[in-house]
Amino acid sequence: MTSAEVHVPHSSPWLSIWLKPRKTIERIVAANPRRHVLLLAGLGGMGTAISFLIGVGAATQLIDWHNLASVAIAGLALGVVSLYIKGLAYKWSGRILGGRASSVDVRAAFAWAAIPDIIALAICLVVLMGLKLAGIPRPASGPLILVVQGITAVLGLWSSVAAILMLGRVHGFGFWRAIVNFGLGTLLLLLLLLPFRTFLFHPFNIPSGALQPTLLPGDYLVVSKFSYGYSHYSLPLSPPLFSGRIFASEPERGDIVVFRLPKDDSVDYIFRVVGLPGDRVQMINGHLHINGGPVKRERIEDFIDTEESQPRRVKRWRETLPNGVSYSTLDLIDNGPHDNTRVYDVPPGQYFVMGDNRDNSNDSRQGVGTVPLENLVGRAQIIYFSIDWRWRVRLDRIGLAVR
Repeated sequence: MTSAEVHVPHSSPWLSIWLKPRKTIERIVAANPRRHVLLLAGLGGMGTAISFLIGVGAATQLIDWHNLASVAIAGLALGVVSLYIKGLAYKWSGRILGGRASSVDVRAAFAWAAIPDIIALAICLVVLMGLKLAGIPRPASGPLILVVQGITAVLGLWSSVAAILMLGRVHGFGFWRAIVNFGLGTLLLLLLLLPFRTFLFHPFNIPSGALQPTLLPGDYLVVSKFSYGYSHYSLPLSPPLFSGRIFASEPERGDIVVFRLPKDDSVDYIFRVVGLPGDRVQMINGHLHINGGPVKRERIEDFIDTEESQPRRVKRWRETLPNGVSYSTLDLIDNGPHDNTRVYDVPPGQYFVMGDNRDNSNDSRQGVGTVPLENLVGRAQIIYFSIDWRWRVRLDRIGLAVR
């Protein structure tokens, strides 16, 4: 056998990705760029999600396998969906710069670049399993978690570096054009998501306790912008291109709505709709009355408020509006300053909104006033992330529907 006939086998992509990412993706694209990409993207998404939560101090909650499974499923779905969006964005950015890669090649680059994130996933799972078996009650404060956080951060960084280098190779770019391509692709990615944010869903976070116990400070929500149609407040920067609403529909009693403050339309507020156009709303001894009649309510177990350094018990009521929507309210103070009010007549085309934390809410009873239909941005739908004042993730709240 001559030297020309000697076959030198290539190392596995799991090994060569670390020091030779360009050659690795070149071999993968030449052989089969579709092979394993969905599996790798899903596992990489799981690794990113779990590593992130451990990094922000949620290791204690992740020891519970129910929480871990929920995060893993969400990460897997996010990894697969983002793979296809990135495939489009970074293909177009490459073509603008004279690249040659198809969406399939770009997806292969991102999927195989996720190997460091998958290694981080394996490390996190081993550590969490070990802590579970050891019965350690507070792993988030231990030095082991700090080491894991450092390792996963380095692996995440290398995953990004590998993605840049592999994208450069599939497009046929040198190092610096690969860097420019990655930046341009990121910009296109944001532009692809802009219509999604403009017309479908809008992120919103809760800064105060006005809607406790339904929503807590540090909750991050998805707000559906299509629920009530679109006004100029639905557009980025809110340019006054038109008045009124397009495809308008009216909110119902009990909806938790995000709206622009009537007296300062640069500010977003979030409250629950309790009064519709033409209603008469009044508080009597802390009890909500609509159109002259008391809203049905019953006392339930106290709410334990842990949002301050010293937990406290707060009286809680179950309130049911005339249309059957039921939710909890808090009563911090007996005979508070807004427990007895005048009768508020809700004008046509406007809505009366209140917080569920009745003694700690600057709502339609005082500074906000009634809210015009045009000012509505959308309806709160689901909590996608939550973190308390100690910067601890509330995994039990992630995925909760807002009611």
